[in-house]
Amino acid sequence: MYNNNSNKKQGVFVFKRFGRKGYSLFAVLGRVVVVGVLSVATLSHSRAEGVGVKPVVNGDSISANTDRELMLEEVSVTGSRAPLTRAQAARMVTVLERADIQAAPVQSVNDLLKYAASVDVRQRGPIGAQTDIGIRGGNYEQITILLNGINICDPQTGHNAFDFPVDISEIERIEVLEGPAGRVYGTSSLLGAINIVTRPRSKSSVSAHVEGGSYGYLSAGARANVANGKWNNQISGSYSRSDGYQRNSGGGLNSDYSGGKAFYQGMYDDADINVSWHAGLSTKDYGSNTFYGMKWDDQFEHTLKTYTALQADTKKGKFHLKPSIYWNHSYDRFELFRGAAEKYPFNYHRSDIFGVNLNGYFDWMLGRTAIGAELRNEDLLSGNLGEPLDNPHHISGTDRYYDHGINRTNISFVLEHNILLNRFTLSAGLVAVKNTWNGMNMKVYPGVDASYRIGNNLKVYASYNTSLRMPSITELYYSVGGHVADKNLKPEEVSALEGGLKYSDGGITAQASVYHNNWKNMIDWIRYTADGADAPWQSVNFTEVKATGFEAQLALNFRRMLPAQRVLKSLSASYNYLFQNKDIDDTVESKYSLEYLRHKLVANMQLNIWSRLDLGLNFRWQDRRGVYTDFDGGVKDYSPYSIMDARLSWTAPNYKLYVEANNIFDKTYIDYGCVPQPGAWFIAGTAIEI
Repeated sequence: MYNNNSNKKQGVFVFKRFGRKGYSLFAVLGRVVVVGVLSVATLSHSRAEGVGVKPVVNGDSISANTDRELMLEEVSVTGSRAPLTRAQAARMVTVLERADIQAAPVQSVNDLLKYAASVDVRQRGPIGAQTDIGIRGGNYEQITILLNGINICDPQTGHNAFDFPVDISEIERIEVLEGPAGRVYGTSSLLGAINIVTRPRSKSSVSAHVEGGSYGYLSAGARANVANGKWNNQISGSYSRSDGYQRNSGGGLNSDYSGGKAFYQGMYDDADINVSWHAGLSTKDYGSNTFYGMKWDDQFEHTLKTYTALQADTKKGKFHLKPSIYWNHSYDRFELFRGAAEKYPFNYHRSDIFGVNLNGYFDWMLGRTAIGAELRNEDLLSGNLGEPLDNPHHISGTDRYYDHGINRTNISFVLEHNILLNRFTLSAGLVAVKNTWNGMNMKVYPGVDASYRIGNNLKVYASYNTSLRMPSITELYYSVGGHVADKNLKPEEVSALEGGLKYSDGGITAQASVYHNNWKNMIDWIRYTADGADAPWQSVNFTEVKATGFEAQLALNFRRMLPAQRVLKSLSASYNYLFQNKDIDDTVESKYSLEYLRHKLVANMQLNIWSRLDLGLNFRWQDRRGVYTDFDGGVKDYSPYSIMDARLSWTAPNYKLYVEANNIFDKTYIDYGCVPQPGAWFIAGTAIEI
């Protein structure tokens, strides 16, 4: 709960606790406590900015949880470039912590985000094989994906953006920032950002898990770490596979999946500095049936990604620095006809992204000021994307060459200032961006966030933010297989307004917000259905698209409201409504942006059945705008659908047993085009930790 007396002791402008004593808010982040306010699987309900206490999810001790929540006032959140505490933050940040992730009936981050009302999850393959994820009406290219704060987006395409090198069981927390986030996370965060945070266990330990279920699904993984004083090193790995849930016209599997992940992370932490580093690998092979065209139902894709980064965080002194350097490498092989290069040559792509990032902040008599700069180079080699190369590069393991490519560099500078009063926070700043692609000049994108606390239980907030996104290489150059790209596409731009309020007291948390997004030069793939089923897909800039949305959440923590009973733990629900004033014309079929969710409702209930036996129920209903062409050439509207998932688990100190059921009532539904989703899917598993 917000403590007025404690806040006064910090001072109006200068924070004695963090400035004079030299304890950076970044150091507080190392306590491994994260902000959350609602229940396990309903991600959109956890708003890391309000007041009040988060419901107990996996524990029975209300007092213990309350003590932990009192610490959340001093936890840094990522709604601004400068680190601000939960009570100070003016921007809304959604945070899902480790216990929440592990209690959800999901096998991937992609599946987990389905329970966020403002997030559009368009699944193509199971177990996270390929999923397009957007926020507030945007598409999969319009958000930034980060691993421990490092941008891991691929300039080739956003289709494979969620190829994380870590198993979902190893994720410490997930942070979701909704709306333009240019000054926080840089370019490509047009409508938001999703940051996956990992961290070694605080004590030396070993853990392992295995699970299996429908459609030949099997997954296993293990982790080990050694903590010794100021040093901590952890390594983990996992493997998953499935036979898939459908076959192609020739009778072969075409939605099968196999993939592995390996991740190493280390950390050195003392009173002066925190240094962390990570290196990871993700590899996937999956049947992509009709992912990229309904004419071909035996498509296949192989991806390999590696991630490396080194980060530091100073703790003492008046000026705090946070530098980082990273290199991400991606390899992609697409087969239009699986294993039959003689029928149609495979598409090969290789990208290397190098980045250097330097951020810093300092406190002075007028508040807290942050500055930052980033240099990011994106280099792509391809068999069919980009400009012709003077010196082709050999494709390893083949007799072919990368004879096309593109290299572009993005430079950005950030300036932000935060005024922190007793109950009022104002955070304003700008990001200046220049990209070498297409002779782009330096452009400036401003933003401002404000919040005011009324009493101890109510908070009102408002924001105005702007951002941009550079076109992907696929949008610029993919002119094969019935696609016509435009290499002269303009960058997308958006300006967004948002306002809302939040109430939290006595186990009841409620929030409502209204937002308005104004796109300029929005990019999408469209085709004109009047030209027939063979009409080409074209990458285009829409002149202007406006969207207005409303979101509301309500959560009840029964352990606080009704402490005498032991069965009901929590109940939460959220709803998001979105309207775009540029409705789809009857003759236009959109692949992504114009096919948006008009309605989405999600709900979650957590029950304690007996002793250590818990039951979680998750429900979602959604209604999508847009049309698609079916296998018979007919143009159809997307149909609304509802899905029920459940998880039954027995949790002991060193082990847990669980059974999960997805799509319990075996609903037939489609998220994208002619890619039907799996029916009822059952999984059983166990995990141990010593």
